[in-house]
Amino acid sequence: MSRSFRRIGALGACVIAAAAFNVPVSATTAQAQDLDFTVYAKEVPGQDEGQGESERPPAVGDGFSFTEDIYRTKGGEKVGRDGITCTVVRAGNPSDLLCVGTFVLSGDPRGQLTAQALVAFDPSDEQPAPFDVALTGGTGDFEAARGTVHSTPDGDYQRLDFHVIR
Repeated sequence: MSRSFRRIGALGACVIAAAAFNVPVSATTAQAQDLDFTVYAKEVPGQDEGQGESERPPAVGDGFSFTEDIYRTKGGEKVGRDGITCTVVRAGNPSDLLCVGTFVLSGDPRGQLTAQALVAFDPSDEQPAPFDVALTGGTGDFEAARGTVHSTPDGDYQRLDFHVIR
């Protein structure tokens, strides 16, 4: 699987991650609240790192999974983790990845957020373009959450700008 293909997926799914890391929430507000915050995701090296990468272009049905640690700032306090799976649903140039992920947040508020995105990518690009991800639900303090995440490459990290509505 090409490095660009894996990197796009990492971006994509990261994408989904990290939404609740120490965002203050009032327990007395019963109506929907908007939470806007930024966190940073960094992929955790897997046991299969470097294996299975090939020069052949991705084909429909190819897929991969990865996990990331989520930080309040680059290299700062760890506030969660995620697990993401991506599958090629359109091959060519551009190609499309369907990525689905779940994020476990250990801050205050705490809970899980789910997200998904259809991410277009050019397999020859080393640096993927920024993209948006839909928040599709949550548990704990994020029950019935919805919103978006804007994912932008930032060195070894993915910058994730969250807009969460609860």
